[in-house]
Amino acid sequence: MFSPLGLRDFMKYLFIIQGEGRGHLTQAIALCEILHKNNHEVVGALIGSADGNIPVFFTEKFKSPSIAFASPYLVYCKKTKSLDIQKTLTNSIFRLKNYISSLQKINTTIHKLKPDVIINFYDVLAGIHQFFFRPKVPMVCVAHQYLLLNPDFKHPKSHWLDKFLVNTNTRITALGATKKLALSFTPFSNYERQNIYTIPPLLRPEITQILPTTENYILVYMTQYSLVDELLKWHEKNPEVIVHCFWDKPQNTEVYVYSKNLHFHRINGQKFLGMMQNCKGLVTTAGFESVCEAMYLGKPTMMIPVPKHYEQACNALDGKRSGAGISGVKFDLTAFLDYIPNHKDTRSDFQTWHNSSSFVFLREIESIFKPAEQFKTLLSETAF
Repeated sequence: MFSPLGLRDFMKYLFIIQGEGRGHLTQAIALCEILHKNNHEVVGALIGSADGNIPVFFTEKFKSPSIAFASPYLVYCKKTKSLDIQKTLTNSIFRLKNYISSLQKINTTIHKLKPDVIINFYDVLAGIHQFFFRPKVPMVCVAHQYLLLNPDFKHPKSHWLDKFLVNTNTRITALGATKKLALSFTPFSNYERQNIYTIPPLLRPEITQILPTTENYILVYMTQYSLVDELLKWHEKNPEVIVHCFWDKPQNTEVYVYSKNLHFHRINGQKFLGMMQNCKGLVTTAGFESVCEAMYLGKPTMMIPVPKHYEQACNALDGKRSGAGISGVKFDLTAFLDYIPNHKDTRSDFQTWHNSSSFVFLREIESIFKPAEQFKTLLSETAF
């Protein structure tokens, strides 16, 4: 049986997900729902992480079996608050034995679950596995980072080493991949020479049910709580501005009240969306998903990359190009408050682009199998 696009009505997918942060996990949840709605099955997910734990928010939303494995991760310098590339590489070398075991686990799981397609959400071991084990199952890679390999993408200037390192890691994740699907804020040219095709963002379905309003507070999403000193210094000079900040610092209470107008919230996906619905603007450490959600709701955004985090620097530059808002280098919100009244709302264009995600993704998967299926049909029609 085939869908209107020509794709088989029922196919089995296995996800391999780089589990650091929430971005790739959220994308996997969104894609799982698209596949289920189109009569496909997600047979399971392999989650790469540093500690072997799978976040609760993922297991609550993702109904198929989830298996954790040890995978390389980023290390940040406690003193400078920036990404420490040397420690990241050193950590990977010291944990090499664990990663070899992870490759065996990936291989065993593929043989056990027998998927028709592997979807890799930017995990480096998935690419290495594909290169060395050569499974017959095609692998399709999905991430915003693949857009950075497109020669039409505008990179930050004077960061040639960072660009080389990030793009090298991105290429390793896609070793042996049949196709690379690059998530983008806006429609973007394909780079067919390297099998890179642009697709809309994969956002959690809840975002489409939200009716945004505007209340008098700024929402902050901080993926590295060590950056909080910058926000506190600004707040001391601007205590009248109401700020709600979501951060990753462990705390005993759901909300830490620093002052009357500055509250720190434990990371909670549903609560964050609820507060984004009503905020007058979002300040974030330039993660792709949070910027996309703000664009979907028409919220002005200030993007502040974590120091020396090249991917986030790229996100900030590309987000500015796409009309999401402005970029900054520290949590000084004065420029953002001045910008908000002049922000151009691009939500209509963004929602139109996002709403095509299901069709575009299925079309790109279809193109992998369609030539073979057409050949089989031709043989059957010409058989004596």
